[in-house]
Amino acid sequence: MEGWRLKRASVPNIEGEKEEVRTSTSGTNLKMLLEDLGLDQFYRDKLSLSKILEINEKTINDEPPKCKSDLSWHFLKKLKMVNVTARQIRSVSMSNQDDELEPGEFNFDDLLASPNKDDSVNPLDIITALFLCSDGFVHQELALKMSMCQFSVPLLLPNCDTNRCTLMLWAMRDIVKKYRPSDLSESKGFIEERIVLSELPFVSFVRLGECSLSKSEMLNKLLNNPDDTFVHRDMDGGDSPRRISNGLTEMTWYLPCGNKNMDIFSEPVAIANLRGDIASFDTQFSFLCQTSAAVFVFFDQLDSECELLTNKNHKSQIFLVGNQQSKNFRFDLVKKLATSLALTQNNILIKTKQTNGADFVKLLRKRVGDVINNSQSKMSVEQMADVAHELGIRVDEDFSKCQTGKMKADEITAEIKDIMKYKKDQLPLQGQIWKELTCLEKEEFRLRKVGSENIENYKCKLQSERKKLRKKQNAYGMSRAMTSFISAISSPHRERCYFLKWMQINLDNLSQIKFSDLRELYKEKCKDSENKEEIKEIDKQLSSSSLGLEHFFREMGQIYEASLYLPETDPSRQQLQHLPKLCAQLLLDGFPLELVDGDASNIPLRWVSDVLSQLNDLVSPKNKIRVVTVLGVQSTGKSTLLNTMFGVQFAVSSGRCTRGAFMLLIKVNEDFKKVLNCDFVMIIDTEGLKSPELAQLDNSHEHDNELATLVVGLSDITIINIAMQNLTEMKDILQIVVHAFLRMKEVGKKPQCQFFHQNVSEVSAHEKNLRDRKLLLEQLNEMTQAAAKMEKREEKYKSFTDVMEYNPDTGNCYIPGLWNGNPPMAPVNAGYSETVYELKKNIIQQLGKCGSTSNNIIQQLGKYESTSNNILEFSKWITSLWNAIKHENFIFSFRNSLVADAYMRLCTEYNKWEWEFKKEMYTWVTNAETRISNFGTVAAKSEISDMNEFITELKSEAITELTKWETKILENLKKYFDQPEGHVYLVEGYREDFSNSIKSLRRQTERSVFNQITTTADIKEGLKELDKIRATYTEKIEKAVCALIDKCRKKKVKMTDRELDENFDKMWTETLRTLAFSEQQTSNIFTSVSHQLQTNLSPKGSHACELLSKKNLKDCGLEPFTYKPKGLREKIKHKVTGLYQWFMNVPTNPRQETADSIISFCNDFISDKVKRKTNYHDTYIQEILHIIDEKLSNAKVDTDIEFEVSLKQHICGSAARTFQKMHEDFIQENDPYKCLQKNKNKFCADFKDVFYKRDQCQKKAEEFTNQCLKPAVEDFIYRSLGLNIIDEMLTGEEFSTRMSFQYSVLMDLISRNEFERYLYYICSYEDYLKSQISDRIKKHFSDGSILGEIEDRHLESSISSINGAIKKTTATDSLKTFVEEICKELGDKLVISQNALGAFLVLNNADQKQFAHWLTVSVKDMAEALGTDIQNRPFETKLSHLHVKPHVELFNRVIGCGQQCPFCAVPCDAGGKLHTEHFASLHRPQGLGEHRWEGTEQLMTDICSSLVVSEKIFCCSAIKDEWHLYKNYKEIYPHWDIRPDVSLEASDYWKYVMAKYNQEFAKAYMAKPADIPPAWNNITEQQAKESLKESFNIK
Repeated sequence: MEGWRLKRASVPNIEGEKEEVRTSTSGTNLKMLLEDLGLDQFYRDKLSLSKILEINEKTINDEPPKCKSDLSWHFLKKLKMVNVTARQIRSVSMSNQDDELEPGEFNFDDLLASPNKDDSVNPLDIITALFLCSDGFVHQELALKMSMCQFSVPLLLPNCDTNRCTLMLWAMRDIVKKYRPSDLSESKGFIEERIVLSELPFVSFVRLGECSLSKSEMLNKLLNNPDDTFVHRDMDGGDSPRRISNGLTEMTWYLPCGNKNMDIFSEPVAIANLRGDIASFDTQFSFLCQTSAAVFVFFDQLDSECELLTNKNHKSQIFLVGNQQSKNFRFDLVKKLATSLALTQNNILIKTKQTNGADFVKLLRKRVGDVINNSQSKMSVEQMADVAHELGIRVDEDFSKCQTGKMKADEITAEIKDIMKYKKDQLPLQGQIWKELTCLEKEEFRLRKVGSENIENYKCKLQSERKKLRKKQNAYGMSRAMTSFISAISSPHRERCYFLKWMQINLDNLSQIKFSDLRELYKEKCKDSENKEEIKEIDKQLSSSSLGLEHFFREMGQIYEASLYLPETDPSRQQLQHLPKLCAQLLLDGFPLELVDGDASNIPLRWVSDVLSQLNDLVSPKNKIRVVTVLGVQSTGKSTLLNTMFGVQFAVSSGRCTRGAFMLLIKVNEDFKKVLNCDFVMIIDTEGLKSPELAQLDNSHEHDNELATLVVGLSDITIINIAMQNLTEMKDILQIVVHAFLRMKEVGKKPQCQFFHQNVSEVSAHEKNLRDRKLLLEQLNEMTQAAAKMEKREEKYKSFTDVMEYNPDTGNCYIPGLWNGNPPMAPVNAGYSETVYELKKNIIQQLGKCGSTSNNIIQQLGKYESTSNNILEFSKWITSLWNAIKHENFIFSFRNSLVADAYMRLCTEYNKWEWEFKKEMYTWVTNAETRISNFGTVAAKSEISDMNEFITELKSEAITELTKWETKILENLKKYFDQPEGHVYLVEGYREDFSNSIKSLRRQTERSVFNQITTTADIKEGLKELDKIRATYTEKIEKAVCALIDKCRKKKVKMTDRELDENFDKMWTETLRTLAFSEQQTSNIFTSVSHQLQTNLSPKGSHACELLSKKNLKDCGLEPFTYKPKGLREKIKHKVTGLYQWFMNVPTNPRQETADSIISFCNDFISDKVKRKTNYHDTYIQEILHIIDEKLSNAKVDTDIEFEVSLKQHICGSAARTFQKMHEDFIQENDPYKCLQKNKNKFCADFKDVFYKRDQCQKKAEEFTNQCLKPAVEDFIYRSLGLNIIDEMLTGEEFSTRMSFQYSVLMDLISRNEFERYLYYICSYEDYLKSQISDRIKKHFSDGSILGEIEDRHLESSISSINGAIKKTTATDSLKTFVEEICKELGDKLVISQNALGAFLVLNNADQKQFAHWLTVSVKDMAEALGTDIQNRPFETKLSHLHVKPHVELFNRVIGCGQQCPFCAVPCDAGGKLHTEHFASLHRPQGLGEHRWEGTEQLMTDICSSLVVSEKIFCCSAIKDEWHLYKNYKEIYPHWDIRPDVSLEASDYWKYVMAKYNQEFAKAYMAKPADIPPAWNNITEQQAKESLKESFNIK
């Protein structure tokens, strides 16, 4: 033929391996079709399972196929969902052909015209193309799903390019069928096996030449399948020309259900259908003739010789099926062929004119039935492979990787004879030892059996037992089976995948025979709850006889975990380090990984964590995941639902009931990642929750609760399968599920749920089930109350909507039954697939909206603020959830590093906002004080003349500023919680605390601001009279000096300096005599303080006033404050129920400690005021009383009114004494007479200058600079410097949050290794923190460079302002006005002393222009000199001059609320001031807080984070010496949250310290050394540091 030339080419085979074939140089049918279907790229690089399972835009796109390239993907999408309509595929262009006529047009010719077939594709071509373009694992997926839909599956797959076909044995390996032949109908038994292994009669149907009868349609009628097993010409697209599928041999099965009235055939049969004319496909026909029990040949016309039929070496019966109505039918040729083939009348079926279709089908059915019943020839698909090899037909299993995988799998499974014995011998680590380890782990957390034993010693003993069990595991060595298994999964990728599939197939085959019977027996017995013991026994058999891939991976996990107890250098340990990466790769390949071991009810945490860590490394940075889980009663089709929804393959056969939980990874397409905000979707399949009756048998209620809590906590969306038919069962399942949701709500996780009801088939189900939905909501509310009661949250949760937003109308999905008819011949119900698809769409859209604020389609938390976890974060959730689950009290035990991270970030952000707010207000107050100081002077800028009016205006400004910043921070908080990143939803519960802290900060700042401006104004007003007197006196002196100058000049005699001095002294003395100096009156500060104290205590009642009146304030505060408690010695008792009793003494007086701390704080405040050399103001004592009240309210001890009054009297008496002296010093400093005397020499010098008419410009400029500007600049620097020092210190991580500071302090302590420091820290916590802060500030600024830069910056800023003011000020009528204008320009920044300015302006006759010049020079000189002077000053001196004290501000930042643990006295780490709950990251042994056992006087080793989960009891004064369980401490200390340690090693820091300094602490506390648990002595310094990092969540 012209244009065609044959050549040899390399074409990929079924697995993508290349083989040499003859092919044409022109475009082939196959190539063109693949291009049309958009599959050409997959012909060489085969379509993989991960590719077809990935979630993309088409997953939730309902648009019909728009073109041919959409058809194959549309088919795949439907088939994945097991939708029987999958083959009904037409593109939009095909569907629109009917709509092309304009309205009103009518053309009779069009009625007879054939539709355009060019745009249509035969479904068989699509199926053939997909099989040719897919790898072996996709083949299995396609074949399995086609079989579930009752579609025929490819047996022989043709390739029209190579003219060869392939036996699809591997593709059908996954198909498992269950049926009941006639001989088992009485016993109700059944057969369940892989269909390729079933030896069945094989009946083939072929066509010779053209045929008027539709063979495929006839077969569908034969099988009575309304959904059409075989594609035929009257189906959608069935009449389109087949381009590549001729030669395709399809296969299906008829399997009886054991009901004579329903079964078409009483025995099973396999049926094949060859597409195309057998004359063109001799190889396929030969194969069928040698494998079939019978071959039915459909024909219209026979040739005279019919060599094709007569020359065959037939092993099968031949049946001729003809149509007499065909014009080509010749009966004589039929008779001739029948004679030639020795056929009987029964072997010839002719459809005559008198035979209708139904009768002909009955006849055909009878002949097939006869073949089935009489056939001795039975053959399995696996056996057909031998025939295929003889005929040169490829078998899809034949290639090397598949065969190598099979060989390795067979090597392992061939040894399995007795499953129970095999598991004991070959998989020993997961047996009894693992179960014992599980019990030990839970006991380490729950401490149920501690009895009278010391808790820490008991925990050490448990850890020792755990190590022994791990040692026992290591002693086993690796079994032969596990050696082979690990070696096999270490093979290259494809080989490994085939090995695992073969393993799964072999293991399922082994267990199916025994398990099928056991599972059916279990189901039967479960129907009658009287058979409890039998059910329990069967359940045990099911568990012990179960053997799947998960058991090998479970063993691998145990081998790995046990190896971690070997030394790091041990070769055995090092050889196993690659195992997690192997498993991670398998997860990535789509294999499920066991998360929860359902047999032991435990998670091998280290194994799972390391696998996920390796997975994270493999995919990073594309590591974001979302999680979907299904929960429900066992055997309700949860795995089937997930398989249908996501196209995955969780085990669903009778022998493989899910135990525990499995996780499987599905990739998200690149284009869809932005929509879902993740890279993978993790699917978790769980074992069924047991009904209450069954749960009682094996005490699995706890297991069910644990499982539900875990998977709900891990999930973004949980699908809950419930059945309204069984109300009792539903209530129990709902209680477990609701309990899990409530727990998650409490710990900050907000998963969503979707209820689905199966087997609801009616169209109007949603409406008809309104009553059921109402009942469900009632049950949910009831279960919420029950769960809340168990978690002691009754007040918080009254209904399910308190736990999550739930709408009964949108939160429920009704799904029809899975099968459309009676299995085994029933296809999957199309309604089931479609409803599951809608559910899948909703869930995927829901996942995409997890970070948005819009309402979702299912049932939503309204505003679900969540971000997708990355894989490492998911791993952390597993660890923290499971550790909390291992405690009995989940909510009180939950600690999660992601929550801690999120909380730390929130605290860090809040602290930044708080400091920004404080800094702005400090700056505003400084500016306000400057304006007040300049009020009424030449520097004042305000038009207001009345101070009260000015203060009112300032307060109004302050309120505006405060409101602005409060609003800004609240808005910051809102934005913070609105952001999609940072897991902010986990700390949603703290939002209100931080909001309240912001409002409290505003109130405190407002109070402080108002006090400061009021104080400054009052002191300014207090000086007003003195200023007037001073100005008057200065004016009189100036006049006297001027008069003296005139007098001396009139003498017209040259006078010496000595004569001028004498004249000036005489004038000075005479003038002062004329001035009426009155002694300045001082106030009685004691009276003012007494009044303020009385005002403060008056609300406390008459007893307080009575106590106050008993002692004069002047007699208070003279001696150190000591508190002597009345009554018995304060003590806390510590006891173990029913056994021994100890008393825990507290030798030091906690009230004395509290008093000392408050006194120290107040003394610092008083000292600061004194250093400022200002006058006394009542706000000072009000502030002190406020400090005392605040400290007492937060004190960790109970205080009575006697204690409060005596403490306040002591502090106020001491303060009054100090303030009295300060007030007197201030009065002395501002005495007008003294001020005049100070300026006497200056006046004298000015007098001489004026007398001699000297040029005063330079001198006056220097005087103004040094007397007026320099002090103002210095004051400005010190007013600003404090904020800068704090800013600089806050750049370090240690001051970002109080937890960061705690961590840095404790790390510093262990690094210094000094016992005295530990003692100082424990016994004087606040003082130690203050000293630490001071030391760190000094250390940070020790070299002076950083501080020097800041000082220079402020100095330059001031100088720049001064120079700007000089330039800006224009020439005025006098120098006085000129200087006043300069002062006015600087009035907002600098406070210029009016006393100095007044003295400067006396006798000043300098030239303005010259003065301005010299002033600029003087300012420059002053800047250099002042800069050098300030930098040379000692750092401590600088700190003492600062207005804002950095160490005080930083201390307030890190001390927090000041609360300490009621048991071990560690400080609270919570952020903000007004948090509702206190917590500490790390608790310590009580002996470090001086607690010892009475009787032995030994220091105690108990740690409260262990005590709170034990049965031990305590009593203290707070509960009037009544005994109380530690685990119920919340009843006594409701505001404290003492969580158990985040791990068993979390308290290692303090254990190490106590063990190391046991003798020293005992000596310091005058006690006996503690009985240190042996394990504590083994803790190294490095381990202690690591535990500190873990406790404070430091990366």
